[in-house]
Amino acid sequence: MTPTALRLISVDGDSNDVDLNVVFNALDMPIMVISDDGGIIWTNTAAEHFMGKSSTGILGHRLSEIVAWGDAMATLARRATEQKISVTEHGVELHDPRQGKIAVVDISASPISDMDGHVVLHLHERTVSQQVDRRLGYLGAARSVSGMGAVLAHEIKNPLSGIRGASQLLETHVNDGDKPLTTLIRDEVDRICGLVDRMGQFSHETPLHPVPVNIHQVLDRVHQVAANGFASHVHFVTNYDPSLPPASGERDHLIQIFLNLVKNAAEAVPLKGGEICLTTAYRPGVRLSLSGEEAPRHLPLIVEVTDNGAGISDDIRNYLFDPFVTSKPHGSGLGLALTAKIVGDHGGLIDFDSAPGRSTFRVLLPFHTNNDVGVDGALA
Repeated sequence: MTPTALRLISVDGDSNDVDLNVVFNALDMPIMVISDDGGIIWTNTAAEHFMGKSSTGILGHRLSEIVAWGDAMATLARRATEQKISVTEHGVELHDPRQGKIAVVDISASPISDMDGHVVLHLHERTVSQQVDRRLGYLGAARSVSGMGAVLAHEIKNPLSGIRGASQLLETHVNDGDKPLTTLIRDEVDRICGLVDRMGQFSHETPLHPVPVNIHQVLDRVHQVAANGFASHVHFVTNYDPSLPPASGERDHLIQIFLNLVKNAAEAVPLKGGEICLTTAYRPGVRLSLSGEEAPRHLPLIVEVTDNGAGISDDIRNYLFDPFVTSKPHGSGLGLALTAKIVGDHGGLIDFDSAPGRSTFRVLLPFHTNNDVGVDGALA
């Protein structure tokens, strides 16, 4: 598509010619023009970045030749052409195994009235701001467990102690054939007490005392622990941004966050060919204005844990950070709920993307400033 000029007329009658290429390239929304034969004839800079290719590698090709999810977008473009109306699909999950890219987008296709069969495609990626509600839901689930942990510790552990003591007394009065039953009672009481103790971690309201933390040193420690233990069968890949400033938080808590995520990833990957990728990035423009908070959260530090497991089943995706939700046969379903709570204590957010063959857990954190103080986990 050749450059096109648009004449803008101001209220005082002055006019200016504006190059549409300049206008559309200034937008951070990926935009493409598809011809009547399905070929890409124009793309803006944001679309090149989104697809990971330059314009020379895109123009003249069909979408399906460029990205794995191109067929879905081409189908939407045909619908717009046939019906001669703009059509939109919301919440489309795009996964490209060639680039390892997972994204949730709204895709719109609009026919160009004076160019028969040509369609404008634009994508609105739900990267941060549009997923805030989901992330806050995860933190809300974690906070709900805080009160539950305190109730369980008080209302359950006390009678359990009585049951355990009674089983010990009973054991002195039963024959050898019945002693396995009293042992079973004690073992089950101990197991339940252990579960309640884990729940008790949610009720800890100790104020956070944030200090500058090198997140790469945290990830290296997690990598070392995992590779020499539960993830010895996994191939690790690291993709670190060397310019990352220090995170704001407590080192041991941050280690616990990513140790939990890596452990889940290690259990999800195949025994042969399993891979976990640890990625860090700095995005200075990430600010979130949340209800009830006077100042927006600045969360430019992004840490991703990606695995090549089977993916997360659809039936638990919306409840993944709720307590007791798990797909593991012997899992308690508390690991991710506790992880979400610790991330929230650090003033951060957590979410995930998942598709068959790849899942990514993404943690957004603040960086440390001299004004950081610990007040119930909030950052000044």
